[in-house]
Amino acid sequence: MTGQVFYEDVEVGQRMPELTVSVDETQLFFFSAATYNGHRIHYDKDWARTVEGYDDVLVHGPLQAALLGRAIGDWIGGRGRLVSFAVQNRAVAHPGQPLTFGGTVTGKRLSDESAGLVDLEIAGRRGETVLTPGTATVELPRRGNRS
Repeated sequence: MTGQVFYEDVEVGQRMPELTVSVDETQLFFFSAATYNGHRIHYDKDWARTVEGYDDVLVHGPLQAALLGRAIGDWIGGRGRLVSFAVQNRAVAHPGQPLTFGGTVTGKRLSDESAGLVDLEIAGRRGETVLTPGTATVELPRRGNRS
């Protein structure tokens, strides 16, 4: 999304723009390396199939959470701030599958400091399957306030 979203422009029930990505095996390798995650289920297809019983290697749950965080960050813009973020991993995803990350505004309020706080119900999905449900709160700038 281009531009900055402001607290006054957000309404309860509004959906944030979605991020859709297809993670590839190279990304899985680099994420494993960056997070020191040596679990073979993320890079060894034979292991994932024969030992773990999956059709293919798995996209890391924390990578899915990071992509959900990216979708939020893209939406709130440079003056927005992620205040809280909580997700659970509920289903698996494999490389090459289109995954969609987004959320819906569930509430908005002003903090004691008059900051604009927006509550979100968020999720990563593979089609209709919810992979990573969760919640987040973001602080959005208010119109006319440069801080």
